[in-house]
Amino acid sequence: MPKISDARRDARRNEIVAAAQRAFTAKGYQHTSMADVIAEAGLSTGAVYGHFEGKRELFAAVARYVLGRRNADLVEAAADGDPPAPPDVLEIVLSGVLSEDFDPRLLVQLWGEATVDPEMREVFNTGVGVLRAAFTAALGRWFDAHPEHAPDGVDLAVARLLPVLMGMGQGFILQSVMFDEFDAQAYLDGVRRILPH
Repeated sequence: MPKISDARRDARRNEIVAAAQRAFTAKGYQHTSMADVIAEAGLSTGAVYGHFEGKRELFAAVARYVLGRRNADLVEAAADGDPPAPPDVLEIVLSGVLSEDFDPRLLVQLWGEATVDPEMREVFNTGVGVLRAAFTAALGRWFDAHPEHAPDGVDLAVARLLPVLMGMGQGFILQSVMFDEFDAQAYLDGVRRILPH
């Protein structure tokens, strides 16, 4: 019996996260209220608040869900024994985020809020921690398979490349949101020329 109860609770929680993602995508973080999320979920106020204390916690759950799925994408991409190279790792993650019907403007809003709001900074760091772990594991798999690119060892190679890869991902998201003339393919082609592959 407890397993069914836990499964139902998890399913309801996921349902609320999906509704929050739709609401945040439609109106942006600042303009979305808990009432909007509750209406989108089609649940009672108590049902939603029984899972989440408020908007920040919901936004963190959405970020963790969207970014957490990127690790599954990267593991799947390496399933044939040939782990993706660093440029491919970045492209897989960016493609996955954009395919989630997750408006990248929400990430930029989160970054802005995180600079002035300690609680939002914690939300941001939680999401980034999930993504950082996915990137670290993917880069480690590739450097293990290509030790010629890691003359000082895999861990050091990953540590050196990780902030660069993260920055390139943030640059892609920011430019795609801010610049009307942004050319995603040209950006990714440039990444491919710069990063080891």
